[in-house]
Amino acid sequence: MRDAPLGIFDSGVGGLTVVRAVQRLLPAEDIVYLGDTARVPYGSKSPETIRQFAAEDVRFLLSHGVKAIVIACNTATAHALPALRESFNLPIIGVIQPGVEATLADPETERIGIIATRGTIRSHAYQHALAQRRTGLIIHARSAPLLVPLIEEDWLEHPATEAALHTYLDPMVGKGIDALLLACTHYPLLVPTLEAFLPGEVRLVDSATTCAEHLARLLDERSLARESGEGELRIHLTDLSEEFEQLAQRFLARPPGRIRRAVL
Repeated sequence: MRDAPLGIFDSGVGGLTVVRAVQRLLPAEDIVYLGDTARVPYGSKSPETIRQFAAEDVRFLLSHGVKAIVIACNTATAHALPALRESFNLPIIGVIQPGVEATLADPETERIGIIATRGTIRSHAYQHALAQRRTGLIIHARSAPLLVPLIEEDWLEHPATEAALHTYLDPMVGKGIDALLLACTHYPLLVPTLEAFLPGEVRLVDSATTCAEHLARLLDERSLARESGEGELRIHLTDLSEEFEQLAQRFLARPPGRIRRAVL
């Protein structure tokens, strides 16, 4: 199984930031990526529908012989991860646990800010997971609905993005947060902007990097890591468009190669 590919899926192309982090950390691994662009976003769907879609995504990746699966979608992780682990016999990880563990890696962290989509904030998945692992935390969670369209517009350093960040983050910074958890896979593209924007004492935790690090440990523990070679990326989208191809290149910071249409 060492030479089998990894499977990664998301409701759209935001999960390609996870792919980018995995490629950086595990360059020998082949990756099959599925973006369910025909049914994006998942956040507006019911939990039952999200679980159905996620199971279909997993079956598609299994048909490509993957050895492990990453759910690069916060909404699908929150609503579908336990059911997927019960239904399918292979390692499946999501983005929530790695982000939470990385946030709490510093024992001095007491005040945590979270920004995410409305669906992720409403699920309370991060708030609950943090509170379960450490008592006495002060958690400030805020939905940031404008950030995804601004990122997809490539307005990373635009005045509109700066204004949105001030609106979302100034109240948290004013309350003295120690760490800011970026609980959306689009947000790692904002890390350079956020590093310049936030006070130096606020630690940034992005779900893409932490997920890739968690995956690397899991593959090593289970003797599944590919030891040599140059990994290949195959991207499958359920709806093809020029817009999504352009986004894929931006999220990966390299040409994505041929993008195939997936039929679930």
